[in-house]
Amino acid sequence: MSDTKYNGWTNYATWRINLEIFDGFDHTGHGYDGLDDAYDLAEYLKDYVEEVIFSEHRYDERAPSNLMEDYARAFLQEVNWHEIAKHMIEDHIAENQE
Repeated sequence: MSDTKYNGWTNYATWRINLEIFDGFDHTGHGYDGLDDAYDLAEYLKDYVEEVIFSEHRYDERAPSNLMEDYARAFLQEVNWHEIAKHMIEDHIAENQE
């Protein structure tokens, strides 16, 4: 098995989403006030990113496939949402201990 880590993250998709969308992200300013459950936070982060990326375009089963959206969705499926959530929780704990 080859090492697929990217800059310390699970893979490129996880690193890129964390860097470009969540760097400096204030979860409380986006309607999420809990940082105690990594699973719930991961689900929230996934939903948030999908809303940000696809808010201008809604998938319609009757419409022909949108190649760009298909590629974006495939990329997002590679993201390790739980890893990003755990990282946010750890950062939050570290900030509050200082």
